[in-house]
Amino acid sequence: MKSPPSADRIPVIVGAGEITDRPNEIVDGLEPLALLVEALKRAQADSGAKLLHEIGSLDVVNFLSWRYREPEKLLSARLGIQPRHAYYGPVGGESPIRYLHEAAQRIARGECSIAAVCGAEAQSTATRAERAGIALPWTPFAHDVEEPKRGAAYQKPLAVKLGVFRPVSVYPFYEAATSAHWGQTPREAMTESGALWSAYSRVASNNPNSWLKRSFTPEEITTPSADNRLIAWPYTKLMVANPTVNMGGAVLLTSLAKARAAGIPEDKLVYFVGGASAEEPRDYLERDQFVQSHAQDAVLKAALGLADGRAFDAVELYSCFPCVPKMARRTLGLGSDVTPTVTGGLTFFGAPLNTYMTHAACAMVRKLRAGDASLGLLYGQGGFVTKHHALLLSRQAPSEPLAQETSVQREADRYRAPAPPFVTEATGQGIIESFTALYGRNNEIEHGVVMLRTEDNARTLARVPATDQQTLAYLLNMERSPIGSSGAISRAEDGILEWRMG
Repeated sequence: MKSPPSADRIPVIVGAGEITDRPNEIVDGLEPLALLVEALKRAQADSGAKLLHEIGSLDVVNFLSWRYREPEKLLSARLGIQPRHAYYGPVGGESPIRYLHEAAQRIARGECSIAAVCGAEAQSTATRAERAGIALPWTPFAHDVEEPKRGAAYQKPLAVKLGVFRPVSVYPFYEAATSAHWGQTPREAMTESGALWSAYSRVASNNPNSWLKRSFTPEEITTPSADNRLIAWPYTKLMVANPTVNMGGAVLLTSLAKARAAGIPEDKLVYFVGGASAEEPRDYLERDQFVQSHAQDAVLKAALGLADGRAFDAVELYSCFPCVPKMARRTLGLGSDVTPTVTGGLTFFGAPLNTYMTHAACAMVRKLRAGDASLGLLYGQGGFVTKHHALLLSRQAPSEPLAQETSVQREADRYRAPAPPFVTEATGQGIIESFTALYGRNNEIEHGVVMLRTEDNARTLARVPATDQQTLAYLLNMERSPIGSSGAISRAEDGILEWRMG
């Protein structure tokens, strides 16, 4: 066994701060930079010590509601600091957990004694202002800064043409494939999703920072209506992430020695156990299958190993869409009775785009400090089931130094089979690997999309036109999954492949 680390090499979380901004007037809304400053000040106040002026490591989660040039430098200037490490990262819902883990590792290496991880979005105000034609009195929008790479940049042209290049239209492929693999009927899968999301909403209803502060029944969540329209089969509006929020969150870390020197009480300290990370191919059509994520499995199994037989008293399973926590809880061996969140989920708490897990870390810190849990798991995910990171936090001080190796990519790759070749030309029969249907704002189907295996076992995508009601009814049957069914492939006048049952 390694010798216990010295106090100046033990990272601890000492402060957590959040702000939810609901301005009465659009022009009064705070821009993301202002939300960050306020969240950091609240994190400092939470710690009970003056720490911001000594930050040596600063990680800023990627913004999407407003564009800045070098926001990490702008934030540092507003705080009056010059951190040795100042980083503004790429898009990714897992990134707050990764930054927390990396900041803790810097402290463990002795590179700094105070670190901060923060993120904010003001999408609600930005959207309201755009719709009203109002110019916001914010830091000028940096039009010359390149927009960060997202979905379509990594996907095949055919996926973009068919509309299956956004999270809301790609995750349904995993939803359909996993539920069929688990032997569920679509109705049983929907019932599980409704119960799971209802559990998230109950937690959100008790979180003072949540955007939606009421509990929803499973039936309210899964039943389409004018206010809860279908978006992409089988997901309704209340089953997907809600990015139209104004929120900021920040976490402050120090070394144990620094915390003690600053007079921070021991009952405020939260320790790092360790964590793991892995990724899937960025282009989801280059993956071997959709009934599991090898990267997710490797990361969560590594988390179980780090727990060393201890049960997780609290968990946060990333919740952009139901398939993600449904997959995660099975890998972790958690029953349906386990509450999957300490925060409230990306639908009900709100989804400040990449930075939800910053708020989840704040909620986990509060949970651990309150004595409601002694070991907590934070699991974040980004892309299209692409990037995965897990982090374990504890009320107990570690007996060994924090490990510097995070990646379990080799373990994930060990189980990955070769992906089938992707083709855009196909004839004959095609077998459904997965599917979805895209809806307009009137709850009417725009078209269906099937992922197919061809007669020579290649993979392709095909459209099911809205006019082919028989095939659509077959796809959307709640009592029997269509996965594995064979049908005829043809080419439409616009050159897109189409699929018809039978």
